[in-house]
Amino acid sequence: MIGNTQRFGVPIGYGGPHAAYMSIKEKHKRSMPGRIIGATVDTKGRLAYRLALQTREQHIRREKATSNICTAQALLAVMASMYAVYHGPEGLKKVAERIFRYAAVFADGISEMGFRIVNETFFDTLTIEVKNSDAVVMQAEKNGYNINVFSKTLVSVSFDELSTPEDIEYLWKIFNTESKLSAQLLFEKNKSQISKNLKRSSEFMTHDVFNTYRSETNMMRYIRYLGDKDLALDRAMIPLGSCTMKLNAAAELIPVTWPEFSQIHPAVPMNQVIGYQQMISELEEMLCEATGYSAISLQPNSGAQGEYAGLIAIRAFHRSNGEENRNICLIPASAHGTNPASAQMAGMKVVVVKTADNGYIDMSDLKSKCKENADNLAAIMITYPSTHGVFEKDVKEVCKVVHKAGGQVYIDGANMNAMVGISAPGEFGGDVSHLNLHKTFAIPHGGGGPGVGPIGVKEHLVDFLPTTPLNNTGVGSIAGAPWGSGSILPISWMYITMLGKNGLYEATTNAILNANYIATRLSKHYPILYSDENGRVAHECIVDLRPIKEKFDISVDDVAKRLIDYGFHAPTMSFPVAGTLMIEPTESESLDELDRFCDAMIQIRKEIRKVESGEYSVKDNPLINSPHTLEMVSSSTWNFSYSREDAAYPVETLKKVKYWSPVSRVDNVYGDKNLICSCPSIENYE
Repeated sequence: MIGNTQRFGVPIGYGGPHAAYMSIKEKHKRSMPGRIIGATVDTKGRLAYRLALQTREQHIRREKATSNICTAQALLAVMASMYAVYHGPEGLKKVAERIFRYAAVFADGISEMGFRIVNETFFDTLTIEVKNSDAVVMQAEKNGYNINVFSKTLVSVSFDELSTPEDIEYLWKIFNTESKLSAQLLFEKNKSQISKNLKRSSEFMTHDVFNTYRSETNMMRYIRYLGDKDLALDRAMIPLGSCTMKLNAAAELIPVTWPEFSQIHPAVPMNQVIGYQQMISELEEMLCEATGYSAISLQPNSGAQGEYAGLIAIRAFHRSNGEENRNICLIPASAHGTNPASAQMAGMKVVVVKTADNGYIDMSDLKSKCKENADNLAAIMITYPSTHGVFEKDVKEVCKVVHKAGGQVYIDGANMNAMVGISAPGEFGGDVSHLNLHKTFAIPHGGGGPGVGPIGVKEHLVDFLPTTPLNNTGVGSIAGAPWGSGSILPISWMYITMLGKNGLYEATTNAILNANYIATRLSKHYPILYSDENGRVAHECIVDLRPIKEKFDISVDDVAKRLIDYGFHAPTMSFPVAGTLMIEPTESESLDELDRFCDAMIQIRKEIRKVESGEYSVKDNPLINSPHTLEMVSSSTWNFSYSREDAAYPVETLKKVKYWSPVSRVDNVYGDKNLICSCPSIENYE
């Protein structure tokens, strides 16, 4: 079963963002796309949650992945879940009964006026037969209402928990301007109930969490309790490589709360969203200028969906030229896993291009693959700067080789934060790119979503962008709403407008500067895997921990977990190279925070040297036992060979501000084997 959580307290937002869901039978769980939560235990046997196998499915299975989805609308799922927590099962029943009652009372009045209701069974929506749909819609708009049109003689009206008796009376007058019906009188007469055949009889939402928090005070404290478990950007830098965890400024976020943006239906007439459309048009123009492309589609709801839309545009272009046979997509071995997964979804066959020793695309292998597949080459998907965090000097040559073989160049915009104001993919050879507005242009990641993954195209691909009410391209839509997650587009509009041309350039140069500062400081303690001929990186760098693993059996996981004790979220682990950490500081971090992170990494290297010297045991040291919880450190029993202070306060600054992990190290294998479909009882948390 599939569904949408928008009705669970999430604003309609001109189409989004919303969290959708899919529920399946137990036997299909390993084929489920997206992210699934696994219930696991930590070293003390306490319950903990973690993202299970599907988290890295695209990286592991690539073109054989179930889907190209690598994230989830987590923030919207949290909003919907809190709506459920606050209302609980009884509250949701009351909401549903109220909605049905309003629909039923409206139905009584419509029937009294002589109109025929087409659907005898209903919950919130009534379909009504009329003589002239256009006349009814026109009358509705005059009175400030939008109603749905099915045909020249059929319209429909829906109710929700915000509907009022006054709404009912206004709607009656839309169908009959002479109506004198009283909603109050019909409410008193109406005894309608939802059919017993349709009513749920089984219990649901029985967990304590759905039956406890009924005041705003308690709800606020519960949300704070959950938030205190998280290590988020409000506490520390999040150095996730290829994720661009930059500041989401308050001024950028404020317009999202305005009803003019959040309470607009995506299907309203265009004359009701003139301001919205102006903002969208201006954002498209600004993104075109930043990328060097001729047109932008804001419809894709994520980077992965943007990849798919871009590849569909390429396929449609080849088809229009009578070259439907062009279905080969070249993808470098270092590419993000969504690239091959998206190519497969678009009906393409993936051919992998080797990576050279310096991390660049192997030009010899590229030329060979282009020659071998010249008759059927559709495209190449490359990332710039590369996934290895380097500006590849051969990028223009790569584009020329592919174009000469008849292919199109798809440039993945995941690393656009290193390009804005400095270089433009549409100007150095790209035909199409997706952008991540939730990375480069300041929309919050929200634990995986919401995101916006617009695509930019050159002039020859404009006719193959997704269809909107303003542009029927014939390609069709790739999302349910014409402009995707419309209500969060003001964030990027604000970001670009407030920074301006000079500010965007400065943001990019600072992002590159910060990455090179970290790479330079850490290079004295760890190998930096890739850099250019000048020893520089782009906006991120890769620290190679494989030699340490080989010599001392300290893994990338151990370093990542130990960073939690220092108050940092780990960098990206084992991507694009297994056994490494990819670090991206963004432009948002101060020198103090960069130094705090570098100090933590350097101190961890000193701890590794203590393992090397024998001062710490290989089988008992602060790295392999991390993270250390407050309960562990404050316990009357301490069974480790190192001190409590070494465990909890390895650097002096932690004595001022300290983040405590809510659980100790978790069992990953256990979590992959125990996917959950219901909440364990509250006792499991104690």
